[in-house]
Formats: sequence, structure tokens, C-alpha cells
Amino acid sequence: MNILLGLGGSDESMKALRRTIDRTLEVDDDELTVAILEKPESKRSQAEMQADAEAHLEDAGVDAEIIQLEGDPGSSLVNYAEQGEFDQVVIGGGTLSPMGKIQLGPITEFVLLNAPTTVKLVR
Repeated sequence: MNILLGLGGSDESMKALRRTIDRTLEVDDDELTVAILEKPESKRSQAEMQADAEAHLEDAGVDAEIIQLEGDPGSSLVNYAEQGEFDQVVIGGGTLSPMGKIQLGPITEFVLLNAPTTVKLVR
């Protein structure tokens, strides 16, 4: 399976990275591409996200391509997914409302509605 993981600098993104690495190790036939998204308002910069991703991948012994995408995070991830032959897009996101319902941010919602393939939401 060819997987595209979008990292936007949030804690949810790091959780998605860890879970995707774990799944890649379990299945052992996944090809992983990590896309670092440009999101200036996030906790971590693109450089910090890339360093964290490289460290996690190296610790796990997973070989993955890491790229940096510029522009609107949702659009750039969907556009990149359209250009490749990915079986799944993985993103972190979504919080629970006080009533226990999932709330999606604008980037997560855009990717879910516009991605050309299956989207896995890690929360």
C-alpha cells in the first residue's frame, strides 16, 4: 500500500506519524511518503516537523520519502495526492465537542471532502 501522510505541526500530526510508522512496521509492505505542510500558525515549524519525522522514522528503521509542501495545507496535500499513486492519505485531526461529537478543522474537512483516495483520520 502506498501511503501519503500529511504533517501540519500539531500534536495530532505527531500522533498520526507514530501510528502510521507502527502500521508500516506491522504490515511491512507499505511505501510511506511524509508530506510536511506549510502551516505558520502551528506549534512546530516545517523544519522542526521534518527533524521530528526523520528522528521517528530512523528510530523505527522505516525508510520513507519526506517532502515539504508549500501553500495552503489542504489544497497542497490534495494536489500532491492527485499527482501520485497513493492508496491512502493519512492526517491527524479532529477533536471531541463537549457533547462527544467529532469536530473537524477546515484543513481536515477539506482533505476528507476532496482527496482522490481513502483518507484515514487519526485522532
